[in-house]
Amino acid sequence: MSFASDVKNELCSQWDRTTADCCLKAQLYGLLLLGRSFSLQAVQLATEHAAVRAVFEQTLAQKAGLLVEASTGLQRKGGGHVSCTLSLPDAAERKRLLAWFGHTGSEVNLRINRANLENECCVASFLRGAFLACGTVTDPRRDYHLELYVPHMKLAGDLHALLAEAPGLLLDPGITKRKGAYIIYLKDSERIADMLAYIGAPGAAMELMQAKMVKEVRNYVNRTTNFETANISKTAAAAARQLQAIQLLDEKIGLAALPEDLREIAALRRDSPELSLRELGEALSEPLSRSGVNHRLKRLVELARQMGLPDAGEEEEPAPQAANEGRKGDA
Repeated sequence: MSFASDVKNELCSQWDRTTADCCLKAQLYGLLLLGRSFSLQAVQLATEHAAVRAVFEQTLAQKAGLLVEASTGLQRKGGGHVSCTLSLPDAAERKRLLAWFGHTGSEVNLRINRANLENECCVASFLRGAFLACGTVTDPRRDYHLELYVPHMKLAGDLHALLAEAPGLLLDPGITKRKGAYIIYLKDSERIADMLAYIGAPGAAMELMQAKMVKEVRNYVNRTTNFETANISKTAAAAARQLQAIQLLDEKIGLAALPEDLREIAALRRDSPELSLRELGEALSEPLSRSGVNHRLKRLVELARQMGLPDAGEEEEPAPQAANEGRKGDA
């Protein structure tokens, strides 16, 4: 089962806990208005979700005293859910239902009648119905994306405005056109989680945030591993260059001919190639800082270069720093 199906199942499990008549009416309004058709010619809702079908049938019967006629589509290849279309076949019942929500059925453009959203709580109920009718959300383990599919321009504009003004939320939804319809969408993980919790799916919102935390930890581990691997490679390259220089100096003039400060660090690096600059500095007879050790080793490399060491560019052990330094944006 998909994450979107889980969200709709959770939303449907809450419908009978909405005891306020105004909220039940607002939820039914969202299901009807954002369904397949809401006019004198046809009132229809198409869905693949059995729970959505049950909520629609029961709410319509409970609030409007109407029964729907159901027809199923063809089975998809490879199985999966079967689409079901729920319709009101009687013209008089359709007219009465539209009038109950303040619609005549002869409007040029289908719009949201906000008189059906009496209180702030009704907005969440309406949006829950709208999501059940035309919404979907991507599995957060793959991506963060929630969208509502609306075929009518004015209706899409009204729904976009309602989402942007939803009490207590800062959703900042986007809107785009795709294949002749309008898509209202959210792409930010926290805003999607806020939306899901607002319309009655706190479990799905928590699952989304947990998935985000897992991805952030995984990304942090990957960044840290890559950073440390790169540092190890640079450290090894720098140490190899220093050992090559020390070997050349020993062959050409002998380490005993070096100044005392360079002689000690050369012998220590030759005998302990695995030590870091900090550890080398601590092992000297007179402890030295990391930068001081690095300066002496660079002097050794420069002396060796003057005696014929091939020029391989400046190589030195990388300075320690945070693995996530320079990180930008949300993982």
